[in-house]
Amino acid sequence: MQKRIKNKVKYFLSIIASVPLLPFIYFQGKNIRKKVPKLPEAKEPKGSTNGPFNKTLNILSIGESTIAGVGVYYHKNGFTGSLSNTLSINLKSNINWRVYARSGYTVAQVCKKIIPKIEETTTDIIVVGMGGNDAFTLNSPKKWANSIENLITLLQNKFPDTPIFFTNMPPIKEFPAFTKPIKFVIGNLVELLGERLQVITKDKKNVFYYNEVITLEKWSKKYSLSNNNSEIYFSDGVHPSELTYKVLGEEMGNFITKKIPS
Repeated sequence: MQKRIKNKVKYFLSIIASVPLLPFIYFQGKNIRKKVPKLPEAKEPKGSTNGPFNKTLNILSIGESTIAGVGVYYHKNGFTGSLSNTLSINLKSNINWRVYARSGYTVAQVCKKIIPKIEETTTDIIVVGMGGNDAFTLNSPKKWANSIENLITLLQNKFPDTPIFFTNMPPIKEFPAFTKPIKFVIGNLVELLGERLQVITKDKKNVFYYNEVITLEKWSKKYSLSNNNSEIYFSDGVHPSELTYKVLGEEMGNFITKKIPS
């Protein structure tokens, strides 16, 4: 309860601080949309990772543009491909994977337009990547929380015994295409949404959230990458590059491995 009240206070303080910036954000946002190329979603949203293993796990990836693989040509080179490769090695298992995602969707849209279209009746692992579009549309933490609760309910009704894993929130403050005012307003909001997601998932059975905040400086040190050129991490200044998808998938795969018995 205390954490929820604290988050509400942070949200309202953030809104008050952001109001003078809103006109600038509106016009800067329009300018950014003109400059940033509109990249397509990745192709081939269904695949497998096979090795010399006796067991097979099935994975569903659900979400917005990062899960949809915007920034790479094929999903095997995107988040789900990297995730599957990592889990295959860590869990000593063949992996069958399928992606259900759409660029630009909020959680509410995923609930309404994607979940009903899932064809599978069973799966072993569900991975959800959301947050960016709810922040871009300035959805409040309360509205976000209601949508997340609905999403979890829909997935648990469909797959009662399947663990659900939420990826970490998109690092909006690191996007090179964004101006400082946009990074401040949207970046702070997405962090608040992440804090609310942590509260929601903390006491839910079989629901997990990878709450590590992504920073390029941390990644660069961890993976011995160049931090001087942020463009290596992004395909268009907003969406991940193949390198970033590889790191995102590996880190999420290692997080899931700690929660799944091998």
